[in-house]
Amino acid sequence: QVQLAESGGGLVQAGGSLRLSCAASGSIFSLSVMGWYRQAPGKARELVAGITRIGTTNYADSVKGRFTISRDNAKNTMYLQMNSLKPEDSAVYYCKSGASYNAPGTWGQGIQVTVSS
Repeated sequence: QVQLAESGGGLVQAGGSLRLSCAASGSIFSLSVMGWYRQAPGKARELVAGITRIGTTNYADSVKGRFTISRDNAKNTMYLQMNSLKPEDSAVYYCKSGASYNAPGTWGQGIQVTVSS
């Protein structure tokens, strides 16, 4: 069973940057499709960025060109570099590991990102 733990969130001014990390326990990390999701108050959880086992990435249109997802299978860790942050990026960010983006998978506990204007 994979367990996930996010870190790196916090409060930042608009235009600033943050780097989120998702540390995974378990040897199946390298076999998993990983994703960063976010949920703002009153909104549905959405996929922000995803990365497959072989490193193929995809991004929500709202973050393309600003966010970069990466993974280090040797360290069992996934990252989300967030640049040019906007107030609308404020949300709880979750990492997820699964067989695919649509599989139930395993979720981290979530971490708050707040972007002030």
